[in-house]
Amino acid sequence: MNRRSFLSTLAAAPAFAAARTEVSIHGAMFHLNGQPTYAGRSFRGMKIEGLLMNSRMIQGIFDDFNPDTRSRWAYPDTGRWDPGRNTREFIAAMPEWRRHGLLSFSINLQGGSPQGYSKDQPWDNTAIHPDGSLRPAYMQRLAFILDKANQLGMAPIVGIFYFGQDQRVRDETAVKRAVRETVEWLLHGGHRHVLLEINNECNVARYEHDILKPPRVHELIDMAKAITRNGRRLLTGTSYGGGFVPLSNVVKSSDFLLMHGNGVKDPRRIAQMVAQARQVEGYRPMPILFNEDDHFEFDKPANNMLAAVGSYASWGYFDPGASNYADGYQCPPVQWGINTERKRAFFSLLKEMTGA
Repeated sequence: MNRRSFLSTLAAAPAFAAARTEVSIHGAMFHLNGQPTYAGRSFRGMKIEGLLMNSRMIQGIFDDFNPDTRSRWAYPDTGRWDPGRNTREFIAAMPEWRRHGLLSFSINLQGGSPQGYSKDQPWDNTAIHPDGSLRPAYMQRLAFILDKANQLGMAPIVGIFYFGQDQRVRDETAVKRAVRETVEWLLHGGHRHVLLEINNECNVARYEHDILKPPRVHELIDMAKAITRNGRRLLTGTSYGGGFVPLSNVVKSSDFLLMHGNGVKDPRRIAQMVAQARQVEGYRPMPILFNEDDHFEFDKPANNMLAAVGSYASWGYFDPGASNYADGYQCPPVQWGINTERKRAFFSLLKEMTGA
């Protein structure tokens, strides 16, 4: 897609609602529309004001171009996969998430593994063409979700790359193009309520492009931050795998720090990760978010969610599913409602914590 085609894609995008939600950062706090999130709120002696509680809802724009795997995601009632239905049901569930105090969710142009934790990824799920240009159908579905988030006062975390799918982008030039076009698309759409995540878990060994790996990923953070429209830019960072503390190059470049608690079974390690991140060279007062954690036990007096908040870090729920990954938020066809005991436990604690 050449520059003219890209501009045509922008012009053909659905009309966006007037901007009504704007995210900003003030020191270690998130603000929405100029006010701290969860203003004045504390919970069990822990400060909630300024946090951005979130959930990994990564498959909101999912599709699969591989005919050999597409049938795996078929809806039980129709026997076929339908990306439009997936997005519609995602949007229909969003108000209930928001009523329980959820202010953010992670979504990605290359999704996440639709089988939870998987070694191989033969499916073809990417909003990015091999040359780095964007697929209009994916971006239209994303636009509908971001528009609803704007209306609801939510600040989504929009990711670009996912390991296991990044190889579908041809080369480093195409990677850079994808970053540039994504940022320009978001800015053109007037999305003042989004945070940008360059890639999910940059330190996973499966990434094929060097610029997406830890030693160089800060180059893409800096590149994204340098793109402006009408004096505005996107707040940008990247994430690391479970239990890993961000490295100095990313800390220096990022507007906020993203960490994952996957596999961290002792909540004390979550608090330790936050403390260690604040000691990394280049750290200054800035928000710390866990935007993926598969540790639950919400009924226990100590869990990863409480440990993060107790260290003044936002926390993100990651539910791959309980039985054959059929009922979480990761594996299509996803039931986007609060329809399981685990989901209800998370959202119940979230509602109590945030005073929603």
